[in-house]
Order: sequence, then C-alpha cells, then structure tokens
Amino acid sequence: MLPRTVDAVVIGSGPNGLVSAIGLADAGWDVLVLEAADLFGGAVRSEESDGWISDRFSSSYPLGVASPVLRALELEKYGLRWAHAPAPLAHLMHPDDETAATIHPDPTDTAGSLAVDHPADGDAWLRLYQFYVKIREPFLKSLLTSWPPVGPGLQLARKLGSVGELARFARFMAMPMHRMGQELFEGPRGRALLAGNAFHADASLSGSVSGTMGWLLAMLAQDVGFPVAAGGSSSLSKALVRRAELAGVLLASGTPVTGIDVAAGKVTGVRTASGETISVRRAVIADVSAPTLYGELLPAASVPSGLRRDLERFEWDYPTVKVNYRLRGPIPWRAAEAHSAGVIHLGGTADDLVHLSADLDTGRLPSAPFLLIGQTSKADPTRSPAGSEAVWAYSHLPRGIADDASADKLAGRMDRAIERHAPGFLDLVVDRDLQRPSDFAAGNASLGMGALGGGTSQLHQQLIFRPTIGLGSPRTVVSGLYLGSSAIHPGPGVHGACGHLAARTALRDASLVGPLTRIPTTTALRRLQR
Repeated sequence: MLPRTVDAVVIGSGPNGLVSAIGLADAGWDVLVLEAADLFGGAVRSEESDGWISDRFSSSYPLGVASPVLRALELEKYGLRWAHAPAPLAHLMHPDDETAATIHPDPTDTAGSLAVDHPADGDAWLRLYQFYVKIREPFLKSLLTSWPPVGPGLQLARKLGSVGELARFARFMAMPMHRMGQELFEGPRGRALLAGNAFHADASLSGSVSGTMGWLLAMLAQDVGFPVAAGGSSSLSKALVRRAELAGVLLASGTPVTGIDVAAGKVTGVRTASGETISVRRAVIADVSAPTLYGELLPAASVPSGLRRDLERFEWDYPTVKVNYRLRGPIPWRAAEAHSAGVIHLGGTADDLVHLSADLDTGRLPSAPFLLIGQTSKADPTRSPAGSEAVWAYSHLPRGIADDASADKLAGRMDRAIERHAPGFLDLVVDRDLQRPSDFAAGNASLGMGALGGGTSQLHQQLIFRPTIGLGSPRTVVSGLYLGSSAIHPGPGVHGACGHLAARTALRDASLVGPLTRIPTTTALRRLQR
C-alpha cells in the first residue's frame, strides 16, 4: 500500500529523479518515488544473460565521475565501482589508417598522437587541457550545481582573471565546433577529435555552442576518461537507490503516474494507474519529458495556451539506433590504438562530420554514418565470457525519421562501416541485438522518438529556452510542481544536475524566504507562457 500523504512525490527513478529524492530526504522531507517500469534507474539500466551484460540505454559516464552533484553522494560507498579501458577514446577517420587520433590517460601521450599530423597540435592540446584544469571546478559548478550560476560564475570569472579573458572565454563557448577546431588545430586529427565529441553530444556541428559540447567531452575524456559502471550500468542506479533508501526515501516500481492534481494554481497530489491518489504537502518533482508533463500529466486547464503552442515546436534530439554485439573475440581494427580504447568514434574528418550533420538536419539517411562504439569488455571484463567481447554501437537517424525500416537500413550500414575499418568483424558476431527508436520509446516513455537527450541541446533550446521560453528554472506554471529531468538546464548527461536543481529549488520555495523568490518568478513564468 502506498502512503496517502507525503511531503513530496518524485515521478520517475532515473538518475535525476533519484538525486531529487535524496536531496529532499536529506533535508528531512517525507519522499515517495513512483516509477512506471518494473526496475529503477530510467535510462541507466543493464541486462545480464548467459554471462553477457548489455547496457540498454546509456553506457559511458564521464560526467558521472566529474559531476560535483554525484561526487557529493559518495556512491562508491554504496557499491558503485568505475571501470576504465587502457585508453579512453580513439577517433577513426579513414578505413586504411593504421593509427588513430587517441586520447590517452597521460595528456603528453595524447599530444603525441595529435602531433603526428602537425607538430604544433601537440602543444595546442596541452595548452587546451591546462586551461581546462585551471577553470575545471568553477566551470563544472556553474554548469551543474546552481541556476542562475551566480556564485560559481563569480569564481569562474576570478579564475579567468580579467574582463578581456572573460569575454574571450564567452566567445570560445559560443563558437560552432567546426570553427573552434580550425582555430585550435592545424591538422585533421585534433579537429576530428573535437568534432567526434561534439557529435557524441548530439550537437549540430555548424551551430553555435556545439564547440562547447566537443571541447567539454574531450576534456572530460582526458581528465576522468570514459568509464563504465563495473558490472553494468544498473550498478550506478542500484547505488543511487541504496543511497536514497538510506536517506529514508520510499520507492515504488511498476506504479505509473497517470495525472497530477492541481487546485487554485498549486499542485495537490498525483494519481496512479491503479486508481490511488497520493496527496502532497509540499511538492511534486517530475523526472519525465516536457511533452509528457505538459501534454499528458497536467490538466489541460493548467497549461497556458502559449506554452502549449511552444511545445508544438519542441525539438527532440536525433533518434538513436543501437546495435549490441556479442563477439567471439576483439574487433580486428586496422588502427592499432583502437584495440585498447574503451570508446571509438568512427566517422571521418571534421569536414566529413559537418556534411553528415547536414544530412541529419535535412532529412537524409547518411550513407556513411557516424558511429559511437563502446568496447565495454575492454574496461570491464565481467561484461562477457573470457576471450569474448561485449560491444555496442549507436548512430542516429535524421530528426523526424524514426520508423523501423529506416532503423534497419541504418543498422546494416553500421555493420558495414565497422567491417571497413576492421575486416573480419562480421565473422566474429555471435549475436546481434538491434534497438530501434521505437524500442527506446517503448522501454522509457521519456525517450520520445528514440531521442536519448530529452530534447535537442542546440542553443535555441538551452538555458532560458529549455524546454521552451521561460526562466531556465525547474519551476513550472503550477506552484509546487517542478520539472527535474534532462528537459531542463543543463540538459542531457548522467550528472544528476537537473534533479539536484529541482530539489534545491523546491527546498528554497518551501523555506521561510520562499515566497520572496517563488511568487515573483512563478508570476513572471505565467506571463511569459500565456
């Protein structure tokens, strides 16, 4: 039996939902998490069968290691262990190449990999990484721990040292990836490394701030690697669940929420598919997609007409096609460095990826797709029987195209792309499990059209434009209701920041000074979304 009344209900048990629940419970609130699926974890989940472990959604977690939000939870005390491959990342450009642009654990070795094309590019990488290390803590805190990021932003400005440097950094962050690569590197390897990481983040490579995506992921790969959770991604979710239960959170799986009750502009409770109603004293935090919250869970009368119109233009990120391979042995890559890399970016030069990005943005199925490949057995030998390899690869369909036939066609091209770079690969396949966009959406209702990011991360749907025109806050037009998923700033990634910001905002609004911040901002939000 579920409780009749609690301080707060969290809808969804993805990392953001669990982080929200922990934050509220640590503050003394009575918290209930309701999860529609039979298992907790949202899109951080793995399955085990016959000695093989497959991550069903996300897999590599550089932000999971680097995030100040998750670091503060000390999940290693609750069973989480990170596993690293010998090298974090290799980018493959041409099928005949015998070497690859590679991020090694030692920045000096990475610099050597890039200097193969142009001697100056090795020094450029070291300068880029030294700059990242200088601003790392205030930058990550600004991005992940507060909104608006006033305190961390001031710390970042102090690290930069002058108004001129702050302006240069702002320009750097605003650049499209393609331009950033051209300014930083002389040869193709450094540019391709940035481009692959930007594509990894589902950013349109000629769009503003796409350079930020590529730069950040590349720096994280150098800093903390591209680790996986030892034993499968469910290990990360289980650690969060244990931490939540220790804080006193009550969790219920197999309990879909079908509606959110509102009275006089304030949230009063939630309704479940089984007909139960749970009243809330203080808050509801929704770890669901923006279309689900505003289009399905809230009463239509509670959603302003302007917000409804904006959501008609809501843009998902690219639909994902993922192939999970069971292999008899390691992939026989031509490029030597690919044999030790946990993650492979396969897709050509930076120029090639810009053309490929244009294909996706204009509705053309790429003939030579970009592949993000995870060689999980390299990092975590428990993922497959001795001598074998567990590998996954994913790529993207054009935005708006998510049918099964297109997914099947793309998956065939993915097989052939790996074979071109690793002749004999297809002969090693013991089993091939295809996840289409329809499979992702069926497995998790928040992954609309098979999009894993909760909405595009392009500038027109970031910051104060995420998920629609607003204030960039977890607050909604309903008092006491907060959106705490990747549909809000800072967006995609397993970092817990969206849930952290939602819990932090709910706690502030419920405090003695809460009316001073809640009433003006909620009023402004209602006016904006009228």
